[in-house]
Amino acid sequence: MVRRERYANPIRWLPSLYFTKGMSQVVVMTLSVILFKQLGLENSEITFYVAWLYVPWVIKPLWKPFVDRLHNCRWWLMLTELLLGAGIGGMAFTIPAESWLQGSLFLLWLVAFSSAVHNEALGTLYRRASAERGDAGNDVVMQRRQLVRTISEKLAKVVGQGVLVMLAGNIQVLYRNSIRYSWSLVFYIVAGLLLAAFLYHLYALPNDKNIQRQRVGLRQVWDECVISWNSFVSKPLATTILLFLVFFRLPEALLGKMSILFLLDSMHNGGLGLSPQEYGLVMGTVAVIGLTIGNVFGTRVLHRDGLRRWMWWMACAMTLPDVGYVVLSYLQPENLAFISLWLFVEQMGYGVGFAFYLSMLNKVSQPSVNDSHRTLAKAIMAFSMMIPTMLAGILQSLIGYHLFFIIVLLLCLVTFVVTALSNRLFR
Repeated sequence: MVRRERYANPIRWLPSLYFTKGMSQVVVMTLSVILFKQLGLENSEITFYVAWLYVPWVIKPLWKPFVDRLHNCRWWLMLTELLLGAGIGGMAFTIPAESWLQGSLFLLWLVAFSSAVHNEALGTLYRRASAERGDAGNDVVMQRRQLVRTISEKLAKVVGQGVLVMLAGNIQVLYRNSIRYSWSLVFYIVAGLLLAAFLYHLYALPNDKNIQRQRVGLRQVWDECVISWNSFVSKPLATTILLFLVFFRLPEALLGKMSILFLLDSMHNGGLGLSPQEYGLVMGTVAVIGLTIGNVFGTRVLHRDGLRRWMWWMACAMTLPDVGYVVLSYLQPENLAFISLWLFVEQMGYGVGFAFYLSMLNKVSQPSVNDSHRTLAKAIMAFSMMIPTMLAGILQSLIGYHLFFIIVLLLCLVTFVVTALSNRLFR
């Protein structure tokens, strides 16, 4: 009975925590790209700078032991939400300044690191609460909570890359292209939302203070990482696993940030020239709906039929819609409905393919057996996004959008090759 009181019904804090998680990730991975583009940075600079924001997730094996052992989940969640609000509020204050780029990059890295730690503490708290309340074995309850988590994260996307981007665009129209002022106001709003979440969580989050602290040092953590890595690469078919984790999402990794820049860039530069309002409408509503449908469908059919039956279909779903960007870069249509249709299909396909990727990650890391392997797998996943993102802008600057998207489409062959290799994991 005591345990059930200590971990109150997660429905009190799950929606707000996952909304906070989603909003912080939108700031790091989407709003930062749009901000830098509107403030005049080159594509090669934008992708290079934003790629470094993956580092907190890449080095997760080094900091996760400290999060697990030094304090309880509530403490980490409160600290990181305070840092998220301070970092984003600091960005709002920094954008109008002369040294806005240096200040923004520092604060974005702070926000990215806080977001990564927040995500880890949130996952741990959710697992503990579900286990101690006896809900972990109840499929109906867990599916309902998964739906709540999904809706909350997607709502953050709607607000962050939809409503707030459109708000920035409308302010720029009203105040005659006052770009810095509009984005400063947007980041103040995000900081206010996260501060409100922080104040609510002071009341709503469960108290797990009886989790015992443990001593942990840098040498100990490093030794554990080395042992974990050695055991990971000594697994059967370790090379196949590594190739799959690194290369399955290669086309999407190249495409991710460049698709945002392509939509916003002027038609003279080969882009589609969408205004912030148009971008917010398309990517904040149509694309989010497509992503959600794809993710839910992919998760359900994998749960019902297993990975092997759907692996080729999901590889196709992940890659083939990329042909849409080749078409869009060639035609450069002005019809927003036509653009929205292609983006809906592409995001739905990505949602299906990403569900498969996460399921494969769980299979090869066996989190129920060795949590350190899952941590390493997620770090490799982040690394697989970081390097292609860093190089994408340089490549596009050299050859233009149309040829860039053709190369991305050709690299879809890599996804099919590693999918064929991963078939060995089922034997």
